[in-house]
Amino acid sequence: MQDTIFHGSRILLGVSGGIAAYKSAEICRRIVKAGGEVQVVMTRSATEFVAPLTFETLSGRPVYSEMFERERAWEIEHIAYARWGDALLIAPATANTISKMASGLADDPLSTTVLAFRGPVVVSPAMNTAMWEHPQTTANIALLRERGVRIVEPESGDLACGEEGAGRLADAETILAALEDVLRAHAGDLAGRRVLITAGPTVEPIDPVRHVSNPSSGRMGFALAREARRRGARVTLIAGPVEIAPPPRMEAVVRVRTAREMCDAVLEHLAGQDVCVFSAAVADYAPENPSDVKTKKETRGERETLTLVRTPDVAREAAARRIPGQIFVGFAAETENLAANARAKMEAKGFDVIVANEVSDRNPAFGADDNAVTLLDRSGRESTLDRMAKEDLAGPIWDFIAESRTRTE
Repeated sequence: MQDTIFHGSRILLGVSGGIAAYKSAEICRRIVKAGGEVQVVMTRSATEFVAPLTFETLSGRPVYSEMFERERAWEIEHIAYARWGDALLIAPATANTISKMASGLADDPLSTTVLAFRGPVVVSPAMNTAMWEHPQTTANIALLRERGVRIVEPESGDLACGEEGAGRLADAETILAALEDVLRAHAGDLAGRRVLITAGPTVEPIDPVRHVSNPSSGRMGFALAREARRRGARVTLIAGPVEIAPPPRMEAVVRVRTAREMCDAVLEHLAGQDVCVFSAAVADYAPENPSDVKTKKETRGERETLTLVRTPDVAREAAARRIPGQIFVGFAAETENLAANARAKMEAKGFDVIVANEVSDRNPAFGADDNAVTLLDRSGRESTLDRMAKEDLAGPIWDFIAESRTRTE
């Protein structure tokens, strides 16, 4: 087994209640040794065969085995874990668990997690021969295969019940090879790549309660981060103050407020990145002398002069430390001459790709859930995307970046 595909992966390991449950401990150990993370989800029956403490020790994570633990009642764990995992492996999978999967039942930690999970699934059955060969089990397995579930056929041999036949859990090497196959098959065009994304506005203080900023919501940057992670990238998200939760499974989420803080964070994380996407709406100016205390209205006249100074140019400072081979992607918000102004900005800042959007009454890009953009690259390519949800825009934008990257490699 090669360990490279498991390094940095997040595997949900479902363990259901059969005598073969003890073999799952070795599977867990090997994934962790290969550099992956494992979150174990057990049925209550499985805990009768192997204590959760065994898996907690091997994985370094608490086992999810009770749906109504009061100390964790605030957290919808099966949803959180379903979003967390890159792949779901169920080994052993009993006839009961397979039947629940086929019919969509969700009444325990494992079956609820299965129903919420949207990634690749590997199932390794283990049961008595008569149960394995029963027409209902055969039908359930066929249905799961139709849905894209990878089935690792059980082996033949001596069974725990004293009989001999098909139904033994496949060996760890075979199961892990199947898991490796589905991870590779679902690895996108960013698999193994490191991506840095800035998102949201910056806030430049006038005093502790007032500031200079803009209405950027961060939705586009967050959508790009989520899509990059879905395609297999390890994503560092540097975000200004926004009201939306970051996408799950980020390599790092760095919270900043000012342009200077954003610039410092980008420079700190720049080394080793393959693609840098500068989607944040960074304030161009900041008050020269912000006050440490709130300025009272009574102390000010009818007119107030606020002196502004330029903030750091995040993309330009990053470009000065750019490593050969890195792809830089910029954003341009323009009120006129969209393509010409965007291409000028791309040339001035050395972007390889630029995402340009018109800011107008008909296309209120800032703070909106949707947008229309024009994509340009240094080779002269240009593509216009009609107005759509920012979540939907992220895919075509990454497709355009990937094509541009291929042309430069």
